[in-house]
Amino acid sequence: MTRWDAETAVVGLGAWGAAALWRLASRGVDVVGFERFTPGHTLGPPHVGSRVLRLAGPGHAGLVPLARRALELWPELEDSGRRSPFVASGSLLIGPGDGPLAGGTLRAARAHGVPVRTFTAAALRFRFPRHTGVPAHHIGVWEPSARILRTERAVRTAVALAEETGARVHADSRVTAVEPVPGGVHLHTPQRSVKVRQAVLTAGAWLPALLPELPLETVRMPVTWFRPYEPDGDFDLEHLPFFMRELEDGRVLWGSGAEGGRDVLLGLDDTAVAAKPTDPEDTDHSVAPDDWADLSRLVPAKVPGLRPLPARVAVGSRTRTPDGRFLLGRPGDDPRLIVAGGDNAHGFGYAPAVGEALADLVQGITPPAPLDFLHPDRFA
Repeated sequence: MTRWDAETAVVGLGAWGAAALWRLASRGVDVVGFERFTPGHTLGPPHVGSRVLRLAGPGHAGLVPLARRALELWPELEDSGRRSPFVASGSLLIGPGDGPLAGGTLRAARAHGVPVRTFTAAALRFRFPRHTGVPAHHIGVWEPSARILRTERAVRTAVALAEETGARVHADSRVTAVEPVPGGVHLHTPQRSVKVRQAVLTAGAWLPALLPELPLETVRMPVTWFRPYEPDGDFDLEHLPFFMRELEDGRVLWGSGAEGGRDVLLGLDDTAVAAKPTDPEDTDHSVAPDDWADLSRLVPAKVPGLRPLPARVAVGSRTRTPDGRFLLGRPGDDPRLIVAGGDNAHGFGYAPAVGEALADLVQGITPPAPLDFLHPDRFA
């Protein structure tokens, strides 16, 4: 008769894994967590300090209920007596009205009754003058309910709450292999093998190495900060809130104004360099001019008033799926395994709701919001 070390293990304590550990422990589940580094580390998506939660994201209308639940759960981290993990900011998405970004956000908002405001290109230039060169046929979709979230602080808080309610955490403990066995899973580490009935795999950029059959790709992700020419040039969050802006060539410029400092965060999705496949085991995150050159050329025309040479650059990795949507569910409907990943660096805001959904799956509870559109077998 097999003696199990725990009922459930969570492998990878990033945002989703930490939330799953927290929700499982709060329900009294015998759970153990493994993190190959230190919870709250910055070796996955770059250390940008904050992410955004939008109710009407452009990815899929089915994410709106998940975002609403996340918005309900985030204050539980604040109510624990620690500093607030978020700040109200709003978000602005710019692009063609029939396009995937602004148009997709508007369609999701209308389908689920999320309050938003739309701007014509002319009105957009008046309300948000830091954005220039917006084509006449583009629109802006403003969602006032969006939140800026503190990344590392939220992860560390969720792990701490999980430990307070009984979870065991193994930091700096790398899981090298996942071996399904009758009735459970063996997790192999350099020190020993751990036997559990179920494993929740939330290893981020390292998930493809654990389950190579999943349709995941880990790619390089540079993020850049720029400094205004004038220190009082109205580049704070009020004047330049979080935004995603579809450019004429299909690339997406994104960023947010300075918060508690002078530097403005900007990124450019899916340039040739940013989308370059990378090995997450390669810890050399050194910066090359190709990481920021395309973005620097865009700054004077799109966000004037910023110095075109970056003040600093960080390089990390993100994991993506062929259709840009997450993976969340049991691969092959295996009762021993649950995976969650491929968030393309857009999943942090959903973390408490994803953690709750993972806990539901572990316990055989049907999640309140339909998640079939995220099932990992949809590409089979």
